[in-house]
Amino acid sequence: MFETEREVLDWYERTPRAVNREFYASVPWGEIKNHPLNPAFVPVLRYMRDVESFTEIYYRELLRTPTGKDPLIRKFMDRWGVEESEHGDLLNRFLEEAGVQTSGDWREEAKNNIPLRYTVENYVSSMVTNCFGRLFSGAHMVWGAINEMTTLQGYRRLWQMADHPVLETVLRTIAREESAHSKFYWNIARLRLERSERGRALARFVIGKFWTPVGQGTKPQAEVDYMISTLFGGDDGVDFFDRRVGRKIEMLPGFADFKTITERVAAVGAAA
Repeated sequence: MFETEREVLDWYERTPRAVNREFYASVPWGEIKNHPLNPAFVPVLRYMRDVESFTEIYYRELLRTPTGKDPLIRKFMDRWGVEESEHGDLLNRFLEEAGVQTSGDWREEAKNNIPLRYTVENYVSSMVTNCFGRLFSGAHMVWGAINEMTTLQGYRRLWQMADHPVLETVLRTIAREESAHSKFYWNIARLRLERSERGRALARFVIGKFWTPVGQGTKPQAEVDYMISTLFGGDDGVDFFDRRVGRKIEMLPGFADFKTITERVAAVGAAA
């Protein structure tokens, strides 16, 4: 259990990269086509690829807030942004090797499809969060923890469901870095919420009222719903999510018995 935020950052910076040149060279790219990939998972992989590439947008958004200006958080974000972008490249390479048509300009195409409404709303939300100053950082960290854990568990769920050996190798490696991101966010959130009763109340209110699944806003609602219902639909999927994401968030200060996240995921699955 980390006692200070510096300990959390030091741990993260000591954690070696999993996605590196050696890993790229070890992936049996030529074997991907030898194993069937259920077409139902192609939209999920595209969604994950695009959202990973959008990290640079989230990065800029956070820099407009006191949280992003915090030197400790900024040091994490600098590496986090690089890692997430490379995850997008890795997923795109897998799709190409699997015979799925992708554009050489897929990043720009994905960004160009982000609604103007999302950009406007996020400038407004940045102005609002700035009114709260550093008090809002706990909410930022909880939000980040939820989204990183959702991403991590989404990868785990996908490799279990897809039963594709090369995809499993790729996703397991990405998941090692996503796990480090989740651990950083969760522990910084814990430390900041422990220090402030007002911060705990604000974080619980913000997450309960405004939290949306990772990618929502930048991606169409139909794609968000498809991703959630595919990976976390049904009683088994909801239970998987609750055990690995929902209950972990409930362990944070101020979030005891907080069921909102799991309830929203369950509602999407039920409506699909």
